[in-house]
Amino acid sequence: MRGIVASLPFALLTVVCWGSYGPVLHHGKTGMDNNSWAQLLCVGISYFVVAVIVPIYVLKSKGEQGEWSAGGVKWGLAAGALGAFGALGIITALTNGGSPTYVMPIVFGCAPVVNTFVSMYMAKLFKEVTPSFYLGIILVALGACGVFAFKPTAATKTTTQLQAEITTVRYDEEQTSATDLAPGSAAEKEATETETADGELSEATPSAVGSEEKKTNIMLIVGGICLTVLSWGAYGSVLHKSQAMMKGSRLRPLLCVGISYFVLAVIIPILIMSSSGFPEQTTTSGWTFSLLAGVCGSVGALGIILSFTFGGKPVFVMPLVFGGAPIINTMISVMEMEAVSDVSPYFFASLTIVIVGAIVTLVSAPKPGKKKTSSEEDKPLWDQTREENAANIEAVNSENEPAEEVETVITEDEPAEDEATGEEEATNPDDHSKES
Repeated sequence: MRGIVASLPFALLTVVCWGSYGPVLHHGKTGMDNNSWAQLLCVGISYFVVAVIVPIYVLKSKGEQGEWSAGGVKWGLAAGALGAFGALGIITALTNGGSPTYVMPIVFGCAPVVNTFVSMYMAKLFKEVTPSFYLGIILVALGACGVFAFKPTAATKTTTQLQAEITTVRYDEEQTSATDLAPGSAAEKEATETETADGELSEATPSAVGSEEKKTNIMLIVGGICLTVLSWGAYGSVLHKSQAMMKGSRLRPLLCVGISYFVLAVIIPILIMSSSGFPEQTTTSGWTFSLLAGVCGSVGALGIILSFTFGGKPVFVMPLVFGGAPIINTMISVMEMEAVSDVSPYFFASLTIVIVGAIVTLVSAPKPGKKKTSSEEDKPLWDQTREENAANIEAVNSENEPAEEVETVITEDEPAEDEATGEEEATNPDDHSKES
């Protein structure tokens, strides 16, 4: 109980950070000119600060338990690569028209399922799967489909509505110019130019709206979600293996993750953008929110490590994180859209099913270690004590039984030896006579 209380603040920190990750990243995409590589660069820079500079400082100044190993470094770098690919998948989905309102709940619901399958494969636990685990997978799948089908959308104006508004504005300006302006004046000329500009705007607006509609690419959205689910699903198991091979070290695997992020999310985007071109129009808010998204992701990962350090168990921490993060994400996304009343109740129901399915999957997943073969482990304490006392008494009696049997055998064998001696004397009377 003490470990749960001590680890709860760090688990809640992860819930808030990971729940805010998608909306913050989505908020900064416009300021980065919808350039996924530029946003990935910002995420990589934040990870470099939190997961490289900070661990190096702590290891050199204070030190930590554990030790370096070649295998641990390899698995740590692999975990960092998976994390970077997952971030790229999220950015790809969001920059191609996806909304964090439904992208992040699907990721948070499906990633634990992939994580459990990877853990079972690494620990050879497929034979210990229970029906409740498959029930959790079914709930996650159904909930994810519902979240995607009933996803809320921001209120957007169609091309017809925009043209109607432009026509109304032009009509009002014509009426104003006819009553207030004198013919042949400079003001009339300006009004005519304004009318011409409005006409050009009305002609350009449909194409602009069409281009906005074309920016939504379902294939890239689904592909980005799948990449993130597979990458982040395997991330935890791979990172845990790295930690085990480094004798329980926590900062060393995190440092490996940061180095991998720096290579894949900083160096590679710079090389790609140096040839394809950097974003032409960026804003301060775009850089700020993109960097803040990277901070949210890295601080959330650090919160998981700290919650385990202060006594938290995965069976408690991970369901809390993957159950709470989608709620924070949905609250922020819907409030930004200002469409709380327009959200379908089926969306909230589907979101609830995803959260419940993720929790059921994590709780009922087979764990390595001693198997529960019977219901004796669930007996009350007094029954266990009584059975232990009976087992001790039986053990003491079993130790005394061999000695009694030996004594019995000896007492039974002595008369037989006397009889055998008498028979020998009876059969050899000559020997006695010779001796005499």
